[in-house]
Amino acid sequence: MHIVWKEEADAATYDDARVGRVFNHRRPDRFPLAVVKASSSEDIVAAVKLAVERKCRVAVRSGGHSWAAWSVRDNSILIDLGNYKSMEVDAENSIARVSTSMTGREVNAVLNKEHGLMFPGGHCPDVGLGGFLLQGGMGWNCKNWGWACERVLGLDVVTADGDLVHCNASQNQDLYWAARGAGPGFPGVVARFHLDLIPYPEKGFRSSGYIYPIGLYHEVFKWIIAIAPSFDTDTEIAVVSQYPEGENEISLFVLFVTMKHSPEEAETALKRAQETRPAGTSSEWFCKEDNLDNQYNNQANANPERHRYCTDNAYIDNDADVPSVLEEAFTKLPHRKAFSLWYAMNPCSRRELPDMALSMQSDHYFALYTVWEEESDDIRCRAWVKNVMEKVERHSVGAYLGDSDFQVRRTKFWADDNAKRLMDIRRKRDPQGRICGYLDQEDLSGVNGLANIHEWKV
Repeated sequence: MHIVWKEEADAATYDDARVGRVFNHRRPDRFPLAVVKASSSEDIVAAVKLAVERKCRVAVRSGGHSWAAWSVRDNSILIDLGNYKSMEVDAENSIARVSTSMTGREVNAVLNKEHGLMFPGGHCPDVGLGGFLLQGGMGWNCKNWGWACERVLGLDVVTADGDLVHCNASQNQDLYWAARGAGPGFPGVVARFHLDLIPYPEKGFRSSGYIYPIGLYHEVFKWIIAIAPSFDTDTEIAVVSQYPEGENEISLFVLFVTMKHSPEEAETALKRAQETRPAGTSSEWFCKEDNLDNQYNNQANANPERHRYCTDNAYIDNDADVPSVLEEAFTKLPHRKAFSLWYAMNPCSRRELPDMALSMQSDHYFALYTVWEEESDDIRCRAWVKNVMEKVERHSVGAYLGDSDFQVRRTKFWADDNAKRLMDIRRKRDPQGRICGYLDQEDLSGVNGLANIHEWKV
């Protein structure tokens, strides 16, 4: 077990261990006592027991992609899982056993090419499975296939006392329930997930894209909202406001990605959008051959490394006038690299979810991704996000943990009953508050925070 102690390492080594794998270059002024670079479940057990011995807290980093850098905590032992890469595939039963720092791209690179399978992990290629699945997992075609965490069959967890246990529907059910939606407040350290896989639709992976001048914003948005709920069930739909490369005007990009068994099925699925699209595109394509790797590359370009980020999000009320609510967010981006996203969630949002912590959703998921390079832009970009969200949240029913920062805005992340049950599990499993949580004020104070989380309101 390799440990970098704050008081013993040189400054450069310590700082690289502290934030070197933090994706957001707007790095926090928080300082762990030590960073454990774990490479096995045994290392995780040893690290937690070290924290018990030292009477300090434990923070965890899987992929380092949380915008708020949840893993970087004062007076903690940070367990960095970046060196723990493990994957076993049972292709006959469509199951993979995967360590939490493995990314969606890493997992699917093996599954697609060697087994003809896939897992609907995160769209961004370098997002680790740990944070992604604990937060729920708004993965590929979530609109129709459901949340990625629904495909977690079980998980291996190191508890707050340093015991390695297996959790599934029949053993340690409380941890299994919490792991699917608790986010960073999960009262343990996940070492491995046991995942239910699906076939990879390589032959029928296709996309259609329509780029419109922002002046057609209302017409295009009303069109997409009208057709999305009843669209093909193997097709995900997103609307993105962005500055196209080399252009000075914001454009509205509507993307359909379909995953079928054949090109013919894909063309049939995408034809409805092609036939009903509003006139006026500046660029478009129909049923273009595509694949997961190409989509990962597109996502990487939209989320460049070594940049500063400020994000926020909301589930918009199903009865709201969505184009009007999101107009400022989509038509007045503060930086050329910033973008706003609307993601169709119906029909997933209309069905009863399994019994798990995740419980917040609506037909309309909205997120701001404000991206810039210079520290001098921090105040302006962060103020823009705050101003937009103050207006949007009046029409919100809650938010998704994956694009949230509890230091900036409190809202609703779970149904009331689920929030209470989650807090009860946290108190039972981690009564000392050893596992760092949500970066709310109570958690920063070193107690088992969010005591009144079920009372949070939008």
